[in-house]
Amino acid sequence: MTKLLLRALAGEAVWPPPVWLMRQAGRYLPEYRAVRAQAGDFVSLCTNPELATEVTLQPLRRFGMDAAILFSDILMLPWALGQDLRFKAGEGPVLSPLHGWADLERLAQRRLPQAIAPILETVGRVRAAMEGAMGDAALIGFAGGPFTVACYMVEGGGSKDFAAVRGMAFQQPVLFRRLMDLLTESTIAFLAAQIAAGVEAVMLFDSWAGILSPSLFRAHVIAPTRRIVTDLRARHPKLPVIGFPRLAGLLLGEYARDTGVQAVGLDTAADPSVARAMLADGIALQGNLDPLALLVGGAALREETAGILSAMRGRPFIFNLGHGIMPGTPPEHVAELVRMVRAA
Repeated sequence: MTKLLLRALAGEAVWPPPVWLMRQAGRYLPEYRAVRAQAGDFVSLCTNPELATEVTLQPLRRFGMDAAILFSDILMLPWALGQDLRFKAGEGPVLSPLHGWADLERLAQRRLPQAIAPILETVGRVRAAMEGAMGDAALIGFAGGPFTVACYMVEGGGSKDFAAVRGMAFQQPVLFRRLMDLLTESTIAFLAAQIAAGVEAVMLFDSWAGILSPSLFRAHVIAPTRRIVTDLRARHPKLPVIGFPRLAGLLLGEYARDTGVQAVGLDTAADPSVARAMLADGIALQGNLDPLALLVGGAALREETAGILSAMRGRPFIFNLGHGIMPGTPPEHVAELVRMVRAA
C-alpha cells in the first residue's frame, strides 16, 4: 500500500490525515540533546552520517510519525558552496556576509557534490533503516527557498527585516539576480542528489517570502520555485514537491498555481478555510497548528487541533505546524497531538 503521506501529496483526501512536524527532530527531545552533545558543533552534526541518521529517526521511534525529514539545515547549501557558517548559542547562524561580485564569484567556483556527500550518505542510511520497521513512513528531503537562503547569505545571519538583502534586490538588481540564479541552480542540484539518494518527497522552505513586495515575491519566490519544480519534474515526474512560502498571504493561490507544487505548507497566520478556497482541489495543504499551542498543551492544543482538522476534512491534507517545534515543548504534548490526529 502506498504510504499515507505520498497518497495525500498525490491529491487523495486521506483521513485521518498523515502527520509530521517541522523541526520534529530537535532540541525538545532529550535523546536529541544527547546526540548533539556528542557531535560538538551543529555543522559537525549535520555532516556526520551516523549521528544525523540517528537524529532523523528519533521522532519516528518515539511518536510513529508518517514522515521523517532529513536532519540538516537550509544553510548547509551556502556552506557547501564555500561560505563560512557557524551556529552561535543564543544567536543562531552566523555567516560571512556576501557584499558584492567578488564574494559571489568565489562561491560560484565551488564544486557542490563533494561537499554534500556526507548529507547524501545520511539520506541513504535513513532510507535503508526506514524500509524495515518504519516502512509506512516516507522520507522527505529539503532545501531552503533561494530567496530565504539569500537573506542569510547577504545579511550574515538572522534579522528582523532583512533590509540588506531587500536593498540589494532594489539597488543592485543584476548582482541579486545572479545570486538567485546561482542558488536556484544549486538548489536543483542539491535536491536532485537527495532524490537519487532515496528521499521520496522534497520541501522548499521559503521562511522569509512574506517580507517581499508583490513584485519581488513574484520575481524571487514564485519564479525560482517554478524553475526548481519544473526541472525536478522533468527528471522525476512523480516526485512531489511541498512549497512553504511563509506569510505569503493573498499571494498563496498565485504561488500554488504558478509554481506547480503538489502541496503548500500553511504558516500559523493562515486561515485554513480561506487557504482551502484559494487553492485548486488537487493541491494538498499542510499545516498549520501554532507551535505555541503545542508548547502550552491542554485545552489550547485540543481546540486548535480540532479546528484545523474540521476545516481540512475532505481535502488532501497533511497535519503539521505553522512553523517549527519550539525548544521547550514537552514531548508528551507531541504524543498527545499525534493521538488526536489519529483519532480524527
